[in-house]
Amino acid sequence: MISSAQNTAYEGFSAFLERNMNTDLLRFTTAGSVDDGKSTLIGRLLHDSKAVYEDQLASVKKSRINRSTGPVDFSLLTDGLRAEREQGITIDVAYRYFATPRRKFIIADTPGHEQYTRNMATGASTADVAVILIDGTKGLLPQTRRHAFIASLLGISNVLAAVNKMDLQDDFLVLAAQLGIASVQCIPISALEGDNVVDRSRRMPWYHGPTLLEHLETVPLPERDSLQSFRFPVQTVIRPDATFRGFAGRIASGAIHPGDPLVALPSGRRTRVRSIVTYDGELPQASSSMSVTLQLDEEIDLSRGDMLVSPGRLPKVSRKFHASVVWLHGTPLELGRTYLVKHTARQTKIRALRIRHRVNVNTLAEEPATRLELNEIGSVDFETHVPLFFDPYSSNRTMGSFILIDSATNATVGAGMIQESVAAVQLAEEPEDEFAASGRPAIPVAPEERYARHGHFPGVVLLEGRAALAERLERFLFDLGLEVLHLSRSEFFGDAFVETIRVARTAGVIILYSGGALSRETKDRIALEFDNRFLDAAGAPELLFDEEQAVRHVQAFARSLRFVDERSKIQQNVN
Repeated sequence: MISSAQNTAYEGFSAFLERNMNTDLLRFTTAGSVDDGKSTLIGRLLHDSKAVYEDQLASVKKSRINRSTGPVDFSLLTDGLRAEREQGITIDVAYRYFATPRRKFIIADTPGHEQYTRNMATGASTADVAVILIDGTKGLLPQTRRHAFIASLLGISNVLAAVNKMDLQDDFLVLAAQLGIASVQCIPISALEGDNVVDRSRRMPWYHGPTLLEHLETVPLPERDSLQSFRFPVQTVIRPDATFRGFAGRIASGAIHPGDPLVALPSGRRTRVRSIVTYDGELPQASSSMSVTLQLDEEIDLSRGDMLVSPGRLPKVSRKFHASVVWLHGTPLELGRTYLVKHTARQTKIRALRIRHRVNVNTLAEEPATRLELNEIGSVDFETHVPLFFDPYSSNRTMGSFILIDSATNATVGAGMIQESVAAVQLAEEPEDEFAASGRPAIPVAPEERYARHGHFPGVVLLEGRAALAERLERFLFDLGLEVLHLSRSEFFGDAFVETIRVARTAGVIILYSGGALSRETKDRIALEFDNRFLDAAGAPELLFDEEQAVRHVQAFARSLRFVDERSKIQQNVN
C-alpha cells in the first residue's frame, strides 16, 4: 500500500512537471516615463495573482519606506536596490517570474528615467509584449514616446497601453500607427487600487474589455526561432583528445538533426551533422536557444565567430550594412571612429560611415545629423573589418542585433538592429559640397593609417604557376575582410614586378602572385621591401602537392599580418 501511494505521488508530480514544461512562456516588459507607476503595477500584478511569498509581503509591509496611500507599497516588490527604494525610482532591470494555469511569464520591470534608457532597451530586447504605462495627468511624455519607439525598433508587435485616463487612448493609437506597431490593446487600470489588473473593476462598468492579466494570458505568441532557418554561431572548438572534435555554441534559430546538411561560413564548405552532443549524452534533435556541440562528417577549419547554417537559405555576408541604432553613452557616436562590434559570437572592429538621419522622438521626424548623442536614435551605415553573417532584425532578432563597444574602456555604447546590407554605390551618395564645407586639413595619409583601416599589414604570397589555387585563396581571404589582390600576368617580371608590388605595399594590400617563376634576387628584394612579410609557398616542397595544407599555411600567414594600432594599445594599457 505504501509503495502504491509513493508511485501515485511520483506519477502525479511527474505529470505536474510535464504540464509545466508544456505551458507557453510569455516574456513582457514594462515601459513609460519615470513615476508613471510601472513598478507599482507589476507589484500589484504579482500580489493579486498570488505570486508573492508571505515573507516577501511581510518584509515590504515592515519597510520604513512607503510612498503609497495604502498599507503596502507594491513598488518595493520589484525595486530591490537600496538606491531604488531611497529615491523611489527604478534604476536596474528587475526580472520576475510567475505563472498561472494558462501561461508562464517572465517580467522585465525597466526604469523610466531618461538616464537609464539603456536598461530599458536591455529589458525589452527579449520581450514578446510591451506594457506601456501612461499617466493621464501628464499625457504622452518624450520618454514615453522614446520607449514606444524603442519597442517598435526591437520588433515588439504587441503593445498593451495601461492608462488611467481613456482620453489618451486616441493619442497613443496615433503614435502606435506612426511606429508601425501591429497590435495595440488599451486597458484602463489603477495600480494602487488594483482596478482591471487581475480582477475586473466594479468602478468601471462601462469597460467590457479584458483585464491586464487576461490579455497577457491570451495574447498570441510570436513565431518561435525554432521555425526559422538554422543558424549556429560557433563559440569554441572542443577537442579533448584525438578521437573527438566538436563545435560548441548556442543555436540562434532553427532546428537540427543528425544527418542534416550544413554550410560553413565564411569558407562555404558543405558538410553534414554526425551527432548532437550535450553533457547528458547525444540528442536526436536540437532547436533554438539550446547550447550543444555539433560533430561533423568532415574535418572543417572553424573557429570562434564562424557559423554553421542551413544551405537552403543562407544569411547575408557583408562588411557594410545599414542599422537602426540607440546610442547609450555620454560620449557621442562619431563618424570614422573605430569601435568594437559584438554580433552573435563574432567580435571585430567597426566604424560608422554615414548617419542617414536622427529621429526626433517628439515628432518622429527624420532630421539630418553628423553624430548621435546619449539616448538618441538614428539610422547609420556601418563598415566592419571582417564580414558579418546576419539576417535582417525584422526576420531574426538574434541574427540581426549587435552591440557597440568602446575599445578603450570596454563600455557598451550602442545597441543596433540591422536592416539590410549596403552596396558601395549607396555609400558614395553624399552632398556634392560636403568636401568643400568639411574644412579637412591637408595632411598626407600615412601608410600606417591605411594598415589600421584594413586591419592588417601588406604582404606577399608567391604561388608561381598555381593560378587556380591563387584565385581560390583570393576569394577566401577577401571574404575574411582582407584587402587582397591576385596578380598573374606574365609581363610582371624583374623591376616591373617589384615596382608594382611596391605600390601595393603603400596601399596596404596583400599580393597573391601566380605568374612565372621569379629569380632568387627578385624574391630577396620583395622580402626586403615588405619587411619579411613574405611567404614563398612555391618554394616549400611540403606545399606543392597538398592544396589543403597550402590553404592553412596561407591563412596562418594572413593572421600574422594583423595590424595593432600602437596608440590604441597604449590607451588600453593606461585604462
